[in-house]
Amino acid sequence: MKINPAAKTVPRMNGRFQKEFSSALLALIVAAAMFLAGCNPRPKYNKPSVPIAPTFKEIPDKFKEVEGWKVAEPNDGIIRGKWWEMYSDAELNSLEEQVNISNQNVALAVATFRAARALVLEARSQYFPTVSASPSATVARPSASGGRSANGNTTTTTGGGTGGGTGGSTGTGSNATTGGGNKIITDFSLPVDASWVPDLFSRVRNQVAANAYSAQASAADVENVRLTMQSELASDYFQLQGQDAQIELLESVVAAYQKALELTTVLFETGIDSEEDVSQARTQLETAKAQLIDLGVQRALLEHAIAVLTGQTPSSFSLQRKSLNAKPPAIPVGLPTQLLERRPDIAATERRMASANAQIGVTKAAFYPSLNLSLSGGLQASSIGSLFSLPSAFWSLGSTLTQVLFDGGLRRAQTEESNAIYDETVATYRQTVLSAFQAVEDNLSSLRIQSQELLQQQIAIKSAQRTLELANDRYKLGIDSYLNVITAETTLYTNQRTEVTIRTNEMVSSVQLVMALGGGWDASQLPAPRTLSTKTPINP
Repeated sequence: MKINPAAKTVPRMNGRFQKEFSSALLALIVAAAMFLAGCNPRPKYNKPSVPIAPTFKEIPDKFKEVEGWKVAEPNDGIIRGKWWEMYSDAELNSLEEQVNISNQNVALAVATFRAARALVLEARSQYFPTVSASPSATVARPSASGGRSANGNTTTTTGGGTGGGTGGSTGTGSNATTGGGNKIITDFSLPVDASWVPDLFSRVRNQVAANAYSAQASAADVENVRLTMQSELASDYFQLQGQDAQIELLESVVAAYQKALELTTVLFETGIDSEEDVSQARTQLETAKAQLIDLGVQRALLEHAIAVLTGQTPSSFSLQRKSLNAKPPAIPVGLPTQLLERRPDIAATERRMASANAQIGVTKAAFYPSLNLSLSGGLQASSIGSLFSLPSAFWSLGSTLTQVLFDGGLRRAQTEESNAIYDETVATYRQTVLSAFQAVEDNLSSLRIQSQELLQQQIAIKSAQRTLELANDRYKLGIDSYLNVITAETTLYTNQRTEVTIRTNEMVSSVQLVMALGGGWDASQLPAPRTLSTKTPINP
């Protein structure tokens, strides 16, 4: 059903009164539109509650050092933006800087944010009227025998003569140029049309808000992807150093096994040892060499991964061998409540929840009428010279009020869909918060337990070294066979490799704890919705 009050005629009104009546009616419509624009059917938005403990369970009491590892004191502040600088490794610092510049996953997230921001500007454009112009110029030549002209007007040709007599024609049209029994009709027109749909019941406002909140979520996604890539790079970097430490250890073991084989061979040749001892020593040496080759494969894979994370091709990238000597730094953990503001993934899910809430207001606005105000005007004349004169002007003003009376339940279904989508975002938000708490607790416990495990492993290494010394002495005295030496050497080497693995895992857990804490990011760094609605440059 459509109502067009401005176009409705009033009988027996003189021209002046009718004009005043139409102007008053239009003013009333505009005033009503401005009043209704303040009505917003969107539900009030509040962050849903989530269970939060007063402190993290796995933090050591009173922040004291626990088995060689500690968390930072509360007065040490929070994690800074360039969190990797805590590890005091210049090479790692250089690699991490390249992630922001060259990592393609980060570039993809930035492009997605730019697209989301463009949607905010698209929605905001609905606040303003649409104005269009369609200038035209028409030249028509009708048939000389009469009939209907090109512009739809009837023409009649009169007069005539022979031998160059004067011909004339009459007809309707913008302009008729007589000559040779034909006429040329010209028409110049410069119409301008404007239409505006006032934001009744805040439909546009809610759409702008929904898109702005989604753009904020995309900005948080950029930070989450950046943090993920940075932490993955740091983890790969320390694992690479762990592989280098394993290689260094195994190279020393191969050298020791080589000397043992040479000694056993000499003893065999002098008749002291058996050929079986020589075979066992050679088998031990060749097995260690094979393990050394396998470590080279793992190192190459980690190096290739670091190359891709920094936006480089693996063939053009390499890192010098550097054995793992770093220890986990003291990390400021803070309180669980701070985690809600420091994790970009939590901020992203919370902003999507706000966007879904605003979208409910958009769907509810469909239950109310919409108003369309239109204005047409311009200039029209039969010649360019007279086109810009006052008599050539024309205009019309109108309004249309539209209300859907029946849609088969479409709007109700759309509203139910919006409510369900909002409930989905609430569940996603709560699950993200719980997963964040779990990640912090997991890595805190990993660091605490691994630090204890490392100390215990170092005790085991000392014991294995003593066992090897005793086995060598008994072998040289001829009391035991070389098999006992092999067993002792294997035990020592296995414990040494385990120690390197623990130290590597400890560094990786440290990086993952930083990631679980948000990597120094804060929700206050998100661009404000008002900024997203302008053309101000934003670099997420």
